[in-house]
Amino acid sequence: MNIVRYQVDGAPDALVGRHADGEVTELRGVASLAELWRLPLAELRDRLARPEPGPALPLARVRLLAPVDGTTEVWASGVTYRVSREARVEESERAADVYQLVYDADRPELFFKSAAWRVRGPGQDIGVRADSEVDVPEPELALVVNRFGEIVGYTICDDVSSRTIEGENPLYLPQAKIYFGACALGPWITPAWEVPDPYDLDIALTITRDGATAWQGTAGTSLLHRRLDELVGYLMRGDVHPDGVVLSTGTCLVPPTPFSLRDGDTVQITVGSIGTLANPVRRGLPGPAEDGGTPPLAGR
Repeated sequence: MNIVRYQVDGAPDALVGRHADGEVTELRGVASLAELWRLPLAELRDRLARPEPGPALPLARVRLLAPVDGTTEVWASGVTYRVSREARVEESERAADVYQLVYDADRPELFFKSAAWRVRGPGQDIGVRADSEVDVPEPELALVVNRFGEIVGYTICDDVSSRTIEGENPLYLPQAKIYFGACALGPWITPAWEVPDPYDLDIALTITRDGATAWQGTAGTSLLHRRLDELVGYLMRGDVHPDGVVLSTGTCLVPPTPFSLRDGDTVQITVGSIGTLANPVRRGLPGPAEDGGTPPLAGR
């Protein structure tokens, strides 16, 4: 069973539902995912276990949206895998030791990634900056955390990044990580109790270009250098998240330089039992008529 945020053809509103066996059933009385993340884990599990009246729609008849809304924020973790540390050291021109030190430090690297309304959903364009030469997807397991700091679910995050900009100076991290199209989530949220061992999930990345595979790789969460509850604990130490928070846990797959995403590529990320997230790539900003929607309906 998965938790989905979706639209039905001809209807403007985003709905929240359960997906199981190829069918989607609306969760009646739940206007947003954020409402669910205000519940303790036990109450959430009980709420999702109740049968919902009404017809179920085939998954093919709904449009999946980014599984984040309201004032739920997306945060991310850095340098949590050895391969990520090595990639950051390689790309850095002036401060390679920063990444070496944070890998073994008690405090992890955590940074803000996106507001809910800016997150891209399944099938939507992800972006690479026009002022960057080397840009990569970063496939990651993402945690869905409720307001009480409990991990209630898992989804997939593409933490799209500019290696050019971050490599120039670590202080440029926000520009390398936070921009239009830099974050995608989906295709849905798998409840925590449906994932027996989050440290035993395969992660696969495939980048397609002109109908052929341009780069692909596999790894897994067994290589994670940090504990998931440790990452959540540091995030919740100095902040409150009334509508919960999504925390991406770092990447274990980094295409080597000089590989870079191009306009028209497709990025496909599969994480274990969670699912597959696929997005086309767009270079630069969209025009005024195609800016991806406005804050009230995240992921449209």
